[in-house]
Amino acid sequence: MDPSAAFRRWKAQSLSKADLSRKGSVDEDAAEVVRLLNSRERFFTTSSCAGRIVLVDGSSGGFEVQKQNCSWLLVTHKPCGKNDMMVALEKASGDAVLKFEPFVLHVQCRQLQDAQTLHSVAIDSGFRNSGITVGRRGKIMLAVRSTHGLEVPLSHKGKLMVTEDYIDFLLNIANQKMEENKKRIERFYNCLQCAMERETTNSHPKIKEKKDPSCTHKKERHLEGACSKRITEENQKELENDHDDDLGISANIFPEDY
Repeated sequence: MDPSAAFRRWKAQSLSKADLSRKGSVDEDAAEVVRLLNSRERFFTTSSCAGRIVLVDGSSGGFEVQKQNCSWLLVTHKPCGKNDMMVALEKASGDAVLKFEPFVLHVQCRQLQDAQTLHSVAIDSGFRNSGITVGRRGKIMLAVRSTHGLEVPLSHKGKLMVTEDYIDFLLNIANQKMEENKKRIERFYNCLQCAMERETTNSHPKIKEKKDPSCTHKKERHLEGACSKRITEENQKELENDHDDDLGISANIFPEDY
């Protein structure tokens, strides 16, 4: 089968399927990115999560919580208050773990060059753990991911192992990460728009390129058609110090099923 025809078939099948996620719909903060990608013939999204704070209660056999063996005590895509967390912790009977899981997006791309363009946009937007995989059937997948997750055990066999003050401290960190996560999604969306507009202009040389003050050529040799939003000095510092924002207690937590 012609690769383009196969891709169109895969896209039609994927977008016609029911949303089997726990929520049953695309998260609000990720919706614009998902719509933009799915509106282009070269891409379609297979899964996404805008970022969330969760409390899961697993078996007491260890802190490696498996999805099939855990109870979801609290899930929120917004900043979380201590009262909500304490109420949820009262329901814990095993090993409760507080997590912040950052934005993750899986996109199937028609060609490797398309995936490379998105990968460059993702890296420039702060999602430095992004990567491309090619399957046996020729499916080209881009995973957009960052490294500022958080995972901290709070109870063991139903007994709270930390103080309320420490829980309050952790939630402040998680909420800060949620805010930074939202900024990165916005940067990714703006950079993605610029990259797509630039590629459209390049494919139609008679169309005069629009000058967008929010976008700038960055690393022309590397991006090959992608562009990035002009980042303020404050945001640039955040990206340069990306490896330091975990405060010593975070880990990479990404949904693995897509």
